[in-house]
Amino acid sequence: MSDLIAKTAIDKRLAQIVEPVAADLGLELVRLRLMSGQHPTLQIMAQKPDGTMEVDDCARLSTAVSAVLDVEDPITDAYTLEVSSPGIDRPLTRLKDFETWAGHEVKLELSEPVDNRKRFKGVLQGTEGGEVLLEIEQGPEHVTIGLNFEWIADAKLVLTDDLIRETLRGRRDAGQIDEAQFDAVETIIDGEEEAEAPAPSPEEKH
Repeated sequence: MSDLIAKTAIDKRLAQIVEPVAADLGLELVRLRLMSGQHPTLQIMAQKPDGTMEVDDCARLSTAVSAVLDVEDPITDAYTLEVSSPGIDRPLTRLKDFETWAGHEVKLELSEPVDNRKRFKGVLQGTEGGEVLLEIEQGPEHVTIGLNFEWIADAKLVLTDDLIRETLRGRRDAGQIDEAQFDAVETIIDGEEEAEAPAPSPEEKH
């Protein structure tokens, strides 16, 4: 079964390089995107198995990934490396994510329309087999539909009060509430310069 961690051919090639590096540090790769433009940016989202990601984790992963990419050299132009946590309104990229975040609101976009719709918004009801179960409004009623995971092009949690409360409660229980969890490390890959900078807040990631 595929996932949404990487999309394009170059993203998938980079993910094959980055994923084992993250795993060696005890981290999971959540999403990887090489954003083109005048100055390309390689965006990497990662987390610990418990869902947390501290600034020190970002720094360790950035340093390790930079070293490996310097050797592999898959990107020919100068680029910026951004390593961050997924944030509270995180993307859902693996089937298990849809089970983990059951009960929360999500926005989905499909690669092909189903019943003339490509975009859905509703409350996750977990998974069944290879399907994502989603409770949506249909007229005056709420119904639960099943969407094949393979049909999903993008998925992201909706930032709600309930989601914030649950996320903060979990981090408080684990003793891991820290403003630094939204920090990131940016490395300018031009042979010399490295700099630390804060990651965008969840509101700025749209």
